[in-house]
Amino acid sequence: MPTLDLSLSGMLMQTTGPVRAVLVLLLVCSVLCWAIIFEKVTRLIRLQREARGFERLVRSQDAPVPSTGLATTLLATAAMETGRRPAGETLAERRERIERTLRESVAAALLPVETRLPVLATIGSAAPFIGLFGTVWGIMHAFAGLAQAGDSSLAAVAPGIAEALSTTAIGLAAALPASIAYNMLAGSLGMLARRLGLAVAALARQSAEAAA
Repeated sequence: MPTLDLSLSGMLMQTTGPVRAVLVLLLVCSVLCWAIIFEKVTRLIRLQREARGFERLVRSQDAPVPSTGLATTLLATAAMETGRRPAGETLAERRERIERTLRESVAAALLPVETRLPVLATIGSAAPFIGLFGTVWGIMHAFAGLAQAGDSSLAAVAPGIAEALSTTAIGLAAALPASIAYNMLAGSLGMLARRLGLAVAALARQSAEAAA
């Protein structure tokens, strides 16, 4: 009775060419997914820590000013924009100008975390279908081999079906972390952007009033 080694190396060795290609593609997707997750989570944690420091600075002028990071960048931007004095500019116009520039700096700070997030979304949505393609192909191959051998027993076709179904399982294993990470990272980034938006609005107001 034919058997199937369900270890990853065994499946790569024993499966047919198209199914093997699907397994390799899903493995690449999984490795890429985890690399992106690790990078983005690391960046997000650091940015959240810097954002908390910036919020403390906006609320309390006595808070220590860090030598580097988001708070330093935003404070320097606010100081530079405050130093500009266009003729005839009103207090409201000055505040809007400072806030607009600060929001651009915030967007630039968030960009490294936002990049490649669509890759996670793509893996999360496409990996199950890639696995399903491998399953369909594997089942077709199993039944074709069964017809050629003239053996209609379940024992003859079971290893081929197991091989085929393994691609769906691996596709789901690649898709689930990608989907979960994408939703969590996107939600955290949205919340962080809103918090920083409130903080830069307060800093812009303080800077505009100080320059009045």
